Amino acid sequence: MFRKFLIVLAVLLGIGVIASFIVTRDGSQVTPQGSGEISIGAQSFEAYPLPDYAAAFVGEDYKSYLIEVEPGIKIHVLEVGTGYPVYMQHGNPTSGFLYRKVVEALPTDRVRVIMPTLPGLGFSTKIPASEHTLDNHMRWMNAALDALDLEGVIYVGQDWGGPVGMGALALSPDLLEGVVAMNTGFNAPTEKVDLSRAHATVKTPVVGELLTEVFRSIFDSLPSVQNDPDSLPPEVIELYARPLRESGNSKAPLALMRMVSDGPDHPSSEQMRQIEAYVLSLDVPAEIVWGMNDPILGSALGRMKTNFPNARVTETQAGHFLQEEVAGEIAAAVMRLVEAVAPLPQPEDEVEAEPVVETDVE
Repeated sequence: MFRKFLIVLAVLLGIGVIASFIVTRDGSQVTPQGSGEISIGAQSFEAYPLPDYAAAFVGEDYKSYLIEVEPGIKIHVLEVGTGYPVYMQHGNPTSGFLYRKVVEALPTDRVRVIMPTLPGLGFSTKIPASEHTLDNHMRWMNAALDALDLEGVIYVGQDWGGPVGMGALALSPDLLEGVVAMNTGFNAPTEKVDLSRAHATVKTPVVGELLTEVFRSIFDSLPSVQNDPDSLPPEVIELYARPLRESGNSKAPLALMRMVSDGPDHPSSEQMRQIEAYVLSLDVPAEIVWGMNDPILGSALGRMKTNFPNARVTETQAGHFLQEEVAGEIAAAVMRLVEAVAPLPQPEDEVEAEPVVETDVE
């Protein structure tokens, strides 16, 4: 009897080891393939036709293309409008589509909205979990911005779009002209601290994979971080989740959670210190739009005010993904910066001509 017990135990342990190996695999690189080219001004990029389920969320005036920033690493970009460039960076686990409602509230004849998607998410290249480092994401996104040959941008960022976007701009420090900071962080930790209980839990190998990839998907929990859970209906969650599922590599959400600094010695902390120094050196107009009902970052508003002490602050009742709940407030903040950075030329006052008095000269 005892021998049978040992045999069963050995079998179970073997199954456990195999299962652990499977769920903790690194994942493979999956590079998207476009079709044809798309011209933007004097530049040409690899066009990426959107699948029907994604195209339904944006207008026909949107451009969809890929920028190859390193061999095999392609960043998917959504772009719409003409005018002053506005670079909008999403975070985890969404995509550039997160800003579609904000675009609806903007005058696209005055702004050129550029919405790239982080590698690993959306229609960008899927990468192994081990390649998700803050250094990589900063470098890749900087290369994408460089390829667009921009002279200046207003930056809008939330969640991981904060450090990645601001980190990318720190590598081209003369590009930034204005900031709209939403629920995110630009400061490096000076002591051991976890961003949330969820972040603390998923750091543990195997446990994180089981909780976010096996027993349930991280996408299932997105409505719980909103003030209005209905702001993320099933079809929107599918918009964010489906590209990962269909690629066969869904490693990014967990890898990005583990990429969050939990102390001075975390692998991301050196880049976070660089980002913090860059932010504190800025002298550009800034706006803060904050979701006070965000269970992850709602309480971090004070730190963001310290980063931008002269910023106009808009406190909202939104949750974590503000773009799905208070798009109008975000768009208004963007346009205030556009007016400050690139105001429309005012018509010159018409000068009334003085009447001509004719005199007879003899």
